[in-house]
Amino acid sequence: MTKIIDCHCHVYPDKIALKAAEAIGRFYSIDMDMDGTLATLKAEAKKAGITHCVVFSVATKPSQTDSINSFIADTVAASGGTMTGLGTLHPDSPDLKGDVERIISLGLKGVKLHPDIQGFKIDDYRCLKIYELCEGRLPVLLHTGDKRYDYSNPNRLKPVLEIFKGLTVIGAHFGGWSIWEEATEELYGYENLLVDCSSSLYALTPEKATELVRKYGAEKVLFGIDFPMWRPKDEVERFNKLDLTDEERELILHRNAEKVFSIPS
Repeated sequence: MTKIIDCHCHVYPDKIALKAAEAIGRFYSIDMDMDGTLATLKAEAKKAGITHCVVFSVATKPSQTDSINSFIADTVAASGGTMTGLGTLHPDSPDLKGDVERIISLGLKGVKLHPDIQGFKIDDYRCLKIYELCEGRLPVLLHTGDKRYDYSNPNRLKPVLEIFKGLTVIGAHFGGWSIWEEATEELYGYENLLVDCSSSLYALTPEKATELVRKYGAEKVLFGIDFPMWRPKDEVERFNKLDLTDEERELILHRNAEKVFSIPS
């Protein structure tokens, strides 16, 4: 059986998980039928045959950073090696350097940023320090794309990729949620950019999704679901409809993630 690493999982403490999931649903006008608890993620991942999850949350204000990073680190520590964690940062933090050092000291393997929800543009001057501190040390998973806003579209991402050439960036949702094809045309070919396929397969035909994979190259694509927005089993079934070779599937489902997030193979 092929290993499956889900590279895009939002998780929350039990007491706020349902409220957080409902807020995500409102933001994207999607009816949510799952909460964002760890127990739900584990149960749903098992049904889907997912063997490892990359988990994170995002800070909507600087004061949340420490507690979120501690929660994610504790979640990973209790997972028995089945989870990898990413930290969160906020560009308005008074001590970004300290925040990055703490992420590393906690054993977290990257940083997740959601410009649209956190309220900053990818190329905002406040974020440049984040990229500088992470370059060569921590990959950055960015929510990318939204036709409703101009926080995270390709015009905002491209300057970062061109300035911080040593920064590994993962552009979620094929580099552009809701503008998948346009984003792919703008972003393919950047050496320091990977993408994930989360929150995309529900909206794309298998043929179109396969085309986007081939445009970026399978070695540049990670499998992701965007829990709790979508049921893992459904997303795995959607992915299995893509016309990919066995080698391409292996790269996307686990080998690329093992490399970028230092997950033991």
